[in-house]
Amino acid sequence: MSRAGNARLLGYAALVAIGMVGSLALRRPELAIIACPFALVLVAGTRGSDPGVEAELALDAERTLEGSEVEAVMTVRAERSVDRVELMLELPHGMEVVDEGATRSLRLRAGEERGLPCVLRCTTWGVYEPGDVSVRARDAFRLVTWESRSTKSLRLKAYPRPITLRRLLAPLETQAFAGSQVARSKGDGVEYADIRDFVPGDRVRSINWRASARRQGLVVNERHPERNTDVVLFVDSFADVRDGDRSVLDEAVRAAASLATRYLEHRDRVGLVGFGGVLRWLQPGMGTSQRYRLVETLLETGVAPTYTWRDVNVIPARILPTAALVLALTPLVDPRFVVALEDLRGRRYDVAVVEVDPVPLVQPGRTEVERAAYRLWLLEREVLRWRLESRGIGIATWGDRTALDTVLEEVRTFRRYARSARA
Repeated sequence: MSRAGNARLLGYAALVAIGMVGSLALRRPELAIIACPFALVLVAGTRGSDPGVEAELALDAERTLEGSEVEAVMTVRAERSVDRVELMLELPHGMEVVDEGATRSLRLRAGEERGLPCVLRCTTWGVYEPGDVSVRARDAFRLVTWESRSTKSLRLKAYPRPITLRRLLAPLETQAFAGSQVARSKGDGVEYADIRDFVPGDRVRSINWRASARRQGLVVNERHPERNTDVVLFVDSFADVRDGDRSVLDEAVRAAASLATRYLEHRDRVGLVGFGGVLRWLQPGMGTSQRYRLVETLLETGVAPTYTWRDVNVIPARILPTAALVLALTPLVDPRFVVALEDLRGRRYDVAVVEVDPVPLVQPGRTEVERAAYRLWLLEREVLRWRLESRGIGIATWGDRTALDTVLEEVRTFRRYARSARA
C-alpha cells in the first residue's frame, strides 16, 4: 500500500515548527510546551506501519438479465489493526449499487477478515468487469493514509431482457425436419389441407367418413406436416444512433435476442450475422446451447467505424442456408446494409426487415440549413425503404409506441399481399 500524509499531518507539523521557532526567537518556553503535545502526536502517528489491508469482490452469478439484481460480497482483511478502512467499489458505466452505495467504512482488528454484502444491478445489456476495489486505511490520529487498488478479473454478462412475442414471422419455405411451422407441402401432420380419393395403402384413420358418405366412395384427409425452418438474424452494426442512454443498436440487439429465443423454442435452427465494420457470424443451430451462443455473440456486437465497402460475399456460405429466412434488424442509416439486403433478395433468399426507427433520437436543428438537411435525410430514408419494398422485401418500422408483435404483423401482411400479387 502506498503511504501519504494528509492535511492534518501538515497542520500539526506547522504548529510544532511555529511553536519551537517562536520559543527560541521570543525566548518564551511556554510556546514549546504548547507545541509538545502536537509533536508527540506526530511521532506516534508517523511511526505506524503498513496495516496490510486487502480487499476483493466476489459475485454470486456470472450471468443475469438487464435490470435484475446480482448479489456480491466485498471481502476485506487486515494484517494489523486499523482504525478506519474505506472501501470504494468502482463500477463500469451501466452498473450501479442498489442497497447502500459504492463506499463503505469499517474498523478492523489485527488478522480480522470481514465480508460486506452488496447488491448490484446492470441497467443495460453487455459484458461488465466490476472487479476494481479502492482501499484507503487511516491511523487513529488521522495523520497518515495508506491507499491501494485491488483488481480482480471478473466478468458479468447481462443478457437483454426478453420482449413478449405472441406470433413469429413464418418463412416461405420449410426444411425437412420436424418442427412447429406448418409446411405448404402435404403429408402427415395436424393442419387440414384437402381431401382426395382413397387409394390402397392409405391409413384407415385418415378416412373422412362424412365426406365419404356424401360422395358414395372413400375419401381421405390430406394434411400439412409440421417442419422446422432456418432463420438467420441479420443485425446492422455499421452505425448507431444514440441519444443519452437510448440507442438503436441496443434495441436491435434486444429484439434479436428475443426473436432467437422464440424461434429456438419452436425447434427452428437459428443463426446470426452481425454485418458491419466487424463481421460476426454464428452458424444456424438448435437447442439451449445455441441460445447461449447467440446471446453471447450479440453481447459483443458494437459499431466499428469503417469505410470499406462490404457485400454478402464475405459471409461464409454455410451461414446462409438455402431457403432460410433472413430477418434483418437495421436503422436504415448506412446504404451498404441496404445493398447487402438487395443482393440477398437477388439471390432468391427470403428477406424481411424490421426497421429500428432512429428518427425520434435525431433533432431537426435550429438553423434553416440544419432543418433542410434533416428533411433531406428523411427523404433519403423513404428512398431506401422504397428500394426494399420494390424488390418484394417486407419492411415495417419499430418505434417507441409500436410493439414488436405489431411490426411483425405488418411485415407478415406485406408478404401475404406481395405473394398474392405475384400469383
